[in-house]
Amino acid sequence: MTAASQRLIYKGKRPKATSIDWAKVLAHIILIAGSIMFLMPFIYVLSTSLKTAGDVYTFPPEFIPDPFAWENYPDALTAMPFDVFFLNTIMLAVGRIIGLILSCSLAGFAFAKLRWRGRNTLFFIVLLTLMIPTEVTLIPRYILFSKLGWVGSFAPLLVPGFFAENAFFVFLFRQFFMTMGQDLIDAARIDGCSFVGLFWRIIVPNAKPVFAVVAIYIIQNNWNSFLLPMIYLTDRAKYTLALGLRLFNEQYYSQTHLLMAASVFVVVPIVILFFFMQRYFIQGVVFTGSKG
Repeated sequence: MTAASQRLIYKGKRPKATSIDWAKVLAHIILIAGSIMFLMPFIYVLSTSLKTAGDVYTFPPEFIPDPFAWENYPDALTAMPFDVFFLNTIMLAVGRIIGLILSCSLAGFAFAKLRWRGRNTLFFIVLLTLMIPTEVTLIPRYILFSKLGWVGSFAPLLVPGFFAENAFFVFLFRQFFMTMGQDLIDAARIDGCSFVGLFWRIIVPNAKPVFAVVAIYIIQNNWNSFLLPMIYLTDRAKYTLALGLRLFNEQYYSQTHLLMAASVFVVVPIVILFFFMQRYFIQGVVFTGSKG
């Protein structure tokens, strides 16, 4: 082997220099900076919740409390019956999950897989209701529930959910069900499966992502809901966490450290829920928008 051929072999084995994708580097820098910016309010709330009353308004502000005032949490949570507010919120969330998922999934199944005259027109009308602000229907709904004697109870917040009141959830279910093959539906119908059996035995087991997405939306909306509970719930023993936090703010507005501790208690459960359910959430959103 000559020296020239050895040089050619050596050159052929030399690894190529990898080029840096500066566009991806810039995108990651922007995303990291944006994440930090969005996390700053929560970090401030968490930091303030662990400070003493005298350290809250120190300048420049300190993000790491010294010392950590862990007693702020039991003091805040015992100043108001947050355990009752928490149970009320959970009860409403579970009730609305059952009602909305049952009714909206059936409506979405009817729009997606059942063939009947005028379904597209009716579905378009259902989508048009998304343009109606909630505030527009507040007075008529209040008069209706007042005539029924439901004001002051959980009924105005629970019962409408069993009648597919949320057009957005109907849309989510309908879009997801349309991604499922029609051949499977037709084969089940040929085998004599009823529409109810078709829904429970075939549709539901294959639609877990969209059910998880809707459940997360319902819990989040119910957790943050303030206007409707404020209108219909008149007894403090039936307050939700949002109303309880407002009541706490009215009575302890000068004790910022306790208010922040109560706020962290209200926010953390929904953050933990999304952290564990984000896989289903992302999967469901992707599938939902994949076919119109």
